[in-house]
Amino acid sequence: MNIAYYPGCSLHGTAKEYGASTEDVARTLGVELEELADWNCCGASSAHMTNDDLAFSLAARNLGIMDKTGLDLVVPCSACFQRLKRAEKRLLAKEKPEGVSVTFSGDHQIKWAPDFFWKDVGEKAIRARIKQTLDGLKTVCYYGCLTSRPPEITDAEHPENPVALDKLMKLLGADVRDWSYKTDCCGGNLTLTKPDISATMTGKLADMAREAGAECIVAACPLCQSNLDMGQPEGVEPLPVFYFTELLGLALGEPAEKWLGSHIIDPRPLLRDKNLL
Repeated sequence: MNIAYYPGCSLHGTAKEYGASTEDVARTLGVELEELADWNCCGASSAHMTNDDLAFSLAARNLGIMDKTGLDLVVPCSACFQRLKRAEKRLLAKEKPEGVSVTFSGDHQIKWAPDFFWKDVGEKAIRARIKQTLDGLKTVCYYGCLTSRPPEITDAEHPENPVALDKLMKLLGADVRDWSYKTDCCGGNLTLTKPDISATMTGKLADMAREAGAECIVAACPLCQSNLDMGQPEGVEPLPVFYFTELLGLALGEPAEKWLGSHIIDPRPLLRDKNLL
C-alpha cells in the first residue's frame, strides 16, 4: 500500500519519536509512506492566529503537492490535519484568496493517522503482525479537540465519541478504560501564552484519567502529548503519555526503547512493570 505522507514540522523536531515510530510501524505493516516533496509548514498555530489568508495559502500549497502524487494523504499531527482539512474545504468551495494559484482536484482524501491505520490498514493486517500483546496496560485514549470538531471541517464520523484509537489499543490487548474526556481540549498553545489556564486543563485531564483507572494516556497529537507530558500537577504520580504509534510498534516487535527515552515522564518503568520491555 502506498500513501502520501505529511509529517509536519513537529515530527521532524520536538516530536521526532512520533515521526520515527509512525514510519517504522508503517514499514512493518507493508505501507510505503511517500513524504510530500518540498512540503512546507501548514501554519499551525501561529499563522492562522495572524493572517487567515496566509494560513490558508500555506496549507493549500501542500494540498497542491498532494494532488500531483495521485495518492491519499496521511497526516499524524492533529493540528496539521485540521489546517489541511480547512484548506481543502476552501479549495473545493473555490474560495481562494487573490493571487493563490493552487490546483486541487479533491479526488483524494486527507486521513488522520489513527483512522488510516484502523480503517485502511485494517484489523486483519495488524493482528497478523502482533508479536506481543499489551495485556494488563490500563490506559485511556485521548483524541483532543482538533480532529473531530467541527465535523463540517474534519468530516469526523463520531465527533463527540471517536473510536479509532480505542479500537487500535483494544486490538493490541490493552485494557482501555471508558472516560468522557477524550475530546476535551488540553489547552493547546495556551501553554505558551496562558500557562495557568493550560495547567488547569491538563491537570483535569490527568485527574480524570486516574479516576477512570488508567495508568497511562495514549495520544496522537504532538501538542497534546507535550502538554500532558509536561503539564501534570505536582504531588501525584504522573501518568506516562504515549504516542499511539509507540505502543503499536511495541506490540509489533519494533525496538521501542529508541523512542521512549525522549519523554518527559519516563514510560519505561511502567512497561517493565508490565513485562512489556
